[in-house]
Amino acid sequence: MPNGHVLYEVFLAVAREGSFTAAARTLGYTQSAVSRQVQALEDETGAVLFERLPRGVRPTEAGRVLLPHAEAVRDRLLAARADLEALRTLEGGLLRLGSFSSANAALVPRTQAVFRARHPGVTVTRTEGPSVKHLAQLAAGDQDLAVVAPALAAPPPEGVTLHHLLDEPMLVALERGHPQAGRRAVRLAELADEEWIVGAERLEDTLFRPAVAAGFRPRTGLLAHDWIAKLGAVAAGLGITLVPALAAASVPREVVLVTIHPDDVPYRRVCAATPPTPSAAATAFLGLLRETAEATVSRPDGMMGA
Repeated sequence: MPNGHVLYEVFLAVAREGSFTAAARTLGYTQSAVSRQVQALEDETGAVLFERLPRGVRPTEAGRVLLPHAEAVRDRLLAARADLEALRTLEGGLLRLGSFSSANAALVPRTQAVFRARHPGVTVTRTEGPSVKHLAQLAAGDQDLAVVAPALAAPPPEGVTLHHLLDEPMLVALERGHPQAGRRAVRLAELADEEWIVGAERLEDTLFRPAVAAGFRPRTGLLAHDWIAKLGAVAAGLGITLVPALAAASVPREVVLVTIHPDDVPYRRVCAATPPTPSAAATAFLGLLRETAEATVSRPDGMMGA
């Protein structure tokens, strides 16, 4: 079947130039090629589009009717090409980004700030939620990139590729006057008598999951779902809580962070998730995420995200 947009481009050139020869010269085609394209369009439309004159041609009534439609097709195609070029060059487009909550404390916003400075024409939308939700949305085509903490034992959904960013240590948040606040690292056994603030009634649904599996049962007294509430309770002396290192940037001055030994609460794997063939915007954001993650891990004070 003839290439539709080429037929219309040739038709418009002939109508504009009033000659097959002049149109061929403008388009860089041979005159016979132009004649074949016009004939193909006439066969397709079932109408004679040009009146052949002693010198050149002019549109017939059918040709005049077709002209605005051909121009509309040309303009739409030009607009489509411009939009596609903008996607390729990151001068436009949309990046749908997802991330889990503690990644939004520093890792994702720092990356997004650099991305926006470099590619201001790309619109970024961001949603927050659990990693399993973002992985499902990526697999369904509803997100372009996500920062996730996937379960080690579970493979990613079909149609999702994981890119390792960093291994995140776990910290314990203590009131500044706590006896253990001056320590660089602590074992969970040393905190067995403390009252812990947790984010869910089932400890298996919290950062304590590996510790619980190993037999540690913290004494829990306060349930708080968001980091502001947890850290506010710690600052008030109501208990202590586990904090992923990526959330360290959001800790108030009244709270001190101490590293938990990785044998007690293992480091958490943090990845970027993309479709197998990510968009240009997702590829660029992924590169910046890697740079931000590397800078975060290599901080000289050893406190990731602080």
